[in-house]
Amino acid sequence: MKEFLGKDFLLDTQTAKTLYHDYAEKMPIFDFHCHIPPKDIAQDKKYRSLTEVWLVDGHFGDHYKWRSMRQFGIGEEYITGDRSDEEKFMQYAKMIPYAIGNPLYHWTHLELKAYFGIDKILSPETAKEIYDEAGRQLETMSCRQFFKKCNVKTVCTTDDPVDSLEYHIQMANDPTMEFKVLPAFRPDKGINIELDYFFIPWIKTLQEVVGYPIVNLDSFEKALAERVDFFDKNGCLVSDHALDVVMYEPATRQEVEVIFQKGLVGEKLTYEEISKYKGYILIYLGRLYNKHGWAQQYHIGALRNNSLRALNTLGADTGFDSINDQPFAQKLSAILGNLDETDELPRTILYCLNPRDNEVLATIMNCFQHEGVSGKIQFGSGWWFNDQKDGMQRQMESLSQVALLSQFVGMLTDSRSIMSYPRHEYFRRILCNKLGGLIENGEYPANIELVGKIVEDICYNNAVKYFTKK
Repeated sequence: MKEFLGKDFLLDTQTAKTLYHDYAEKMPIFDFHCHIPPKDIAQDKKYRSLTEVWLVDGHFGDHYKWRSMRQFGIGEEYITGDRSDEEKFMQYAKMIPYAIGNPLYHWTHLELKAYFGIDKILSPETAKEIYDEAGRQLETMSCRQFFKKCNVKTVCTTDDPVDSLEYHIQMANDPTMEFKVLPAFRPDKGINIELDYFFIPWIKTLQEVVGYPIVNLDSFEKALAERVDFFDKNGCLVSDHALDVVMYEPATRQEVEVIFQKGLVGEKLTYEEISKYKGYILIYLGRLYNKHGWAQQYHIGALRNNSLRALNTLGADTGFDSINDQPFAQKLSAILGNLDETDELPRTILYCLNPRDNEVLATIMNCFQHEGVSGKIQFGSGWWFNDQKDGMQRQMESLSQVALLSQFVGMLTDSRSIMSYPRHEYFRRILCNKLGGLIENGEYPANIELVGKIVEDICYNNAVKYFTKK
């Protein structure tokens, strides 16, 4: 019987152990997509309790933990409600022993060990001791130390185009910063024209930011271009798009102008009109990103806010999303193809939330590679519900079967929890176990030095190269 979370956790062969301990373990982290508030990093926030930093702070926190607590039957007052931090933690400790087979069980203990040196098993019996010990350490810990403990070198946050980037500017001029924090451009509210309760107020805010009225497509495009310029001047290297459903229909500029005018006043739009607008704007933005040498990310296939009851009581983004099952290959190919046709397709990372689509993305990406550019179009790591053992294994298998795993830019956190960086360790152990298994099974030569370099590249070096402006 193996030791729980021992030195060789998830490493089944001697070659896997060598690849992890001699190559992967030492590599820094380049986190090119996360949801950690830049304000917390800029102000080097201190946390009042383990609950605040790990579980929930108001309606901001770790959705993975919330969902499991709800399934266990724990009341919302102990999740996003008004119970004390300690009471909320005790409820989480009550649930976690029953999370057998769930990655939360591994992440929970990896995180306690990585940040606080706590290797006790969390349970109702140990919860008070763990909570108090973490609280004691938090008295002398602050936000940036969490990044330092996991050797994080670069973080790309998720930022609205109307954001002032004041905290990024502050950090860029802070000589005490030991790692980079860069903005990432997330224009979803300007693309989801059918969501008038987001779109119309966002346009009004955009007007205030740029200082002139947005009354037509010309002024809207001008404003978007100015905000891309602003983000670029403040270190942005990447954009991010939540394409819950990939929508595209060929459209003339005149057609999109009419659709935009309808959107400004909240007029009901047809599916075809929404598709024409979204496809047009994605292609327009793609050209801007390419001009600035950015990469773009497409996160495809979420079904959001399934529970209207929860949406009405708790609001959006509180853990009530799921995997969608709409087909998208033709629409995605059309968007990428339009940009590729004029050689204006930026470096692009494609993620799918439904694992049935793994091979779709792994094959589409190789239709749009570019001569002289290594891995220009990427099939991104197992995302959201797939950033667990099985999901990562399936993504790596799909990628390696029909493309080149060696060119992969690797793992990201996509997390609201500052304590989520041990998930990179989880990913790296799974990666090394896969490659080590191929060698041990006689499916690849025992060239440890070469495979070790491939491991280092996937863990860190490929991302550094990929997110360097071209």
